[in-house]
Amino acid sequence: MLITSSYNYLLSLTLVISPPSPKPPILFSRLYSAAALAEQEVEYNPKNSNDVFKEWGCTDDDISQILRRRPSLRNADLTNLQSKLNLLSGLGLTSSDLVKIVNCRPRFLNCRINTCFDERLRFLHKLFGSRDMLIKAIVRNPSLLTYDFHRKIKPVIGLYEELGIHGNDLVSMLLTRPTLIPRTTLNEEKLNYIRRTGISKDSRMYKYVVTLFAISRLETIHEKMANLERFGLSEDQVFGLIGRSPLLLTLSIDKVQRNMTFVLGSLKLSADVILTHPFLLYSNLETLLRPRFALIGRMRVMGLVPQIKGTSMLTLLRMKEKRFLKAYVKCHDNDIANELMEFYTNAKGVKRLAEASKKSHCKGFPF
Repeated sequence: MLITSSYNYLLSLTLVISPPSPKPPILFSRLYSAAALAEQEVEYNPKNSNDVFKEWGCTDDDISQILRRRPSLRNADLTNLQSKLNLLSGLGLTSSDLVKIVNCRPRFLNCRINTCFDERLRFLHKLFGSRDMLIKAIVRNPSLLTYDFHRKIKPVIGLYEELGIHGNDLVSMLLTRPTLIPRTTLNEEKLNYIRRTGISKDSRMYKYVVTLFAISRLETIHEKMANLERFGLSEDQVFGLIGRSPLLLTLSIDKVQRNMTFVLGSLKLSADVILTHPFLLYSNLETLLRPRFALIGRMRVMGLVPQIKGTSMLTLLRMKEKRFLKAYVKCHDNDIANELMEFYTNAKGVKRLAEASKKSHCKGFPF
């Protein structure tokens, strides 16, 4: 009791002589900070994945879209999910970007994205040149964060750089063909095909030729080349055509067959016309080629000018819609123009025969 009284007396005396400092001692401030952090951790104790997404910045609508696309995330490990979201926020990705990513790759948040993360990030940042371009690429192809870095990403990028595709050309191909990395396979046969196109590395078309051959199956390449040869073109002509217009490799066999049949049967032109006018294979048969051809036939029956014959038909078919209507429809008196416009509109509304009963056969990747 005496000791306690003496202690209280000394303590009161100390306080009178030297009043307490407004700032707590260092030791106490550290303890206070630790206690505050502990209190915050106690306050933030997510009960489910919804809480984790909300804390990260997702709205209720964002969360519903994510869980609708990937319902298994409702039972995800919260610590693991939170660590992945922290990595994404460090990249600069937002909640809207996350919705797009999960919609594109539903299993994305179930995959490992922390493997070689820093090394992968440095490599991709150097490849795409800027943070904004990197984010754009990841949103278009989230698998850039999940592909095997050392066995897939680096070897494929190195392969294209060896072939002369690098810098902005390579970036543009990765953005327009998001699955370029996993689908790239180049063997001696494909390299020989690229050489036979006669394309130069300085050509604007070079990157398209190389990448389209690289991501296409050999069987598909053989089928599409044989389809064009069937109409009378030689193998060398087909390779030359691909070199000048490489996107032909993206057209289906059915579309090429139908357009070529129209060129030979209706336009009465030779097959080699597509070597100089490849747009005839790209144009839509039902909404452009056939309706315009029918309209010109109607104008001939009505005795209207201008009369379209021979190769001038190709110029007419290649025109933009607005220019075509101005030059060949609206140039007439109102009554005639209205009649021609009605005929043209009806011709465009004619659907392909038995289109509703057509069976679609999915063969996977279209190229």
